[in-house]
Amino acid sequence: MALRFTRLSASATAPLRAHDHDAGFDLCADEVAELGPGERASVGTGVAVAIPEGQAGLVLPRSGLALRHGISVVNAPGLIDAGYRGEVRVLLLNTDRSESFSVGVGDRIAQLVIVHHEAAELVEVGDLGLTSRGTSGFGSTGT
Repeated sequence: MALRFTRLSASATAPLRAHDHDAGFDLCADEVAELGPGERASVGTGVAVAIPEGQAGLVLPRSGLALRHGISVVNAPGLIDAGYRGEVRVLLLNTDRSESFSVGVGDRIAQLVIVHHEAAELVEVGDLGLTSRGTSGFGSTGT
């Protein structure tokens, strides 16, 4: 599968894999941002992608940023649908309670994973049938 992309600015960094067998492409910032403790920001990557039909792009946090700085993606995973052709933007959140975090152009801020999905047909029914779990929800299997 080929993932087509375009740079929307001269300073944009192409999505890249750090290692050959990595699932995700690193996404880099194409603008400067400062996130104070508890703040969030929409950070542009300067790239647009053409997700193939039947696929979706998931924008995920980078584990190193989460571990070292408390930086996450607010809507993780962010979803890029196959029909979207605009700039990939990352909604970053600084979960650190005391330290600010600076984002510079070219900094790796998230990762993009392409996944297959089925386009389900929605069918309304009067009864969903029984299962062993039933309606047991949050906390139903213990703490």
